[in-house]
Amino acid sequence: MNRAVPTYHQRIAREKRALIMTAATALFLELGYDRTSLARIAERSGVSRATLFKQFPTKAALFDAIIAESWSTTDTEDPPPTGNITHGLSTLGHRYAELLGRTRMTDLFRIVIAELPRFPELAHAQFAHGKMPYFESVRSYLTAEHEAGTVRIEDVDLAATQFLGMISNYVFWPTLLVPNWKVSPERTTQVVDEAVRTTTARYTTTATEPPTNR
Repeated sequence: MNRAVPTYHQRIAREKRALIMTAATALFLELGYDRTSLARIAERSGVSRATLFKQFPTKAALFDAIIAESWSTTDTEDPPPTGNITHGLSTLGHRYAELLGRTRMTDLFRIVIAELPRFPELAHAQFAHGKMPYFESVRSYLTAEHEAGTVRIEDVDLAATQFLGMISNYVFWPTLLVPNWKVSPERTTQVVDEAVRTTTARYTTTATEPPTNR
């Protein structure tokens, strides 16, 4: 019985946190970041102000939490093992496409773009807490493959940027500009597979290549 009490309270806290973040995202879109107050978010989400302030003492902290949640992956999604660049990039590419396909992701970018002139810190937060950690996971993976001799990459940052760009430029960015832009799961798979083929064709080592000096 005693062990069940913390679990219950944790579940209620998670549910209220989700309500707060959903309400905040909707209000940021409707009213803008500046005109949305924590009091209004508490009212929309149906929680008390005390509960909201306990979880998010500032509006900036709440926005950071929305970013972190939007980009979060499960604890089981460890970096792919080295040795099979096609499998590794396919795993990372499909994870990236799944992240970009989340409804909240599109909403988040719209908020940042709309508020950028007045609140550039929102863009910095989006980059630092959202995209940069995932980019770092891809960069680290490519670095490991380079060190293992699977690929030869002189500029890992550029290679990671190009790989992710081939995916986002088709499955995500048009959603911000083209009404009713939809990408089917089959098309998404094709986009990721082509990005993997392009990257592996560019960087995979062959017997005729000189060995790396690293």
